Amino acid sequence: MPIKLDKKLPAVDILRSENIFVMDDGRASTQRVRPLNILILNLMPTKEATETQLLRLLSNTPLQLNVDFLYMESHESKNTHPEHLENFYKTFTDIKEKFYDGLIITGAPVETLPFEEVDYWSELSEVFEWKKKHVYSTLHLCWGAQAGLYYRYGVDKVLLPCKLSGIYRQASQDLNNPLLRGFDEIFLAPHSRYTGNLEEEVLARTDLEIVAKGEDVGLSILATKDLREVYSFGHLEYDWDTLDKEYNRDVLAGKNPDIPVNYYEDDDTAKQPRMRWNLAATTFFSNWINYAVYQETPYLLEDLSTDPSFYGYL
Repeated sequence: MPIKLDKKLPAVDILRSENIFVMDDGRASTQRVRPLNILILNLMPTKEATETQLLRLLSNTPLQLNVDFLYMESHESKNTHPEHLENFYKTFTDIKEKFYDGLIITGAPVETLPFEEVDYWSELSEVFEWKKKHVYSTLHLCWGAQAGLYYRYGVDKVLLPCKLSGIYRQASQDLNNPLLRGFDEIFLAPHSRYTGNLEEEVLARTDLEIVAKGEDVGLSILATKDLREVYSFGHLEYDWDTLDKEYNRDVLAGKNPDIPVNYYEDDDTAKQPRMRWNLAATTFFSNWINYAVYQETPYLLEDLSTDPSFYGYL
């Protein structure tokens, strides 16, 4: 929770420079508290597993969150029962007049396709355009990050020599970035993808800051300075056994996959993998909710569409 202090106290500026959440008495005296409204666009085929993963991480905050789930109506989901979607999900038509403090766009197993060949690309593009004046901060994950970069900046993905699958070291590029508050300089995160983005192209075509990257994974986390846009190419939300399930699925499909890197002890697939990224995951998602969303989002969400200070970054 925030620390309330007199705004004239010298310690306030010091604490803020260290990314400590400080609320001065001026704001505290006028603050009205309401739940945060979060929308999750779930593009993963295993929707129920992804729901649990994300909600588990979002729950690590004392803030009250209202969460809606969104699916792409233009795509036929083969792995989720229609009744589940009908009961727990909304369509874009359902939410396009609403406003949200935060939006999470998940990954999707379509990364080897050109973006325009994804069957729901047109609908997803509508969401990308809509969110400019209806969402305060968006967290893009894996393919969702690549799709966001492509739509927003024209930065295309590139095919990797082989699938990047495993637990990889990432280095924090700026520990003063609020998204990394509480992180060590080196942290571990799962990655599972066939494509990536070139650092030189991102630097040339965007104003995004590189928050974290790794020798093996390349770019890992990008963000705008105001944290309105956050792009994470890994899968911090993964459970301890998610890569194991993916590996065994590919084995059964006859794809002869490589063993995920740094995942099984002694690369023995008979041994249970260990969870080594939970602290980074919980810290990252809590930081996004706290610093990118809660501290900056307007009390009246309708201001996102009417106040130029909120959509001027477009």
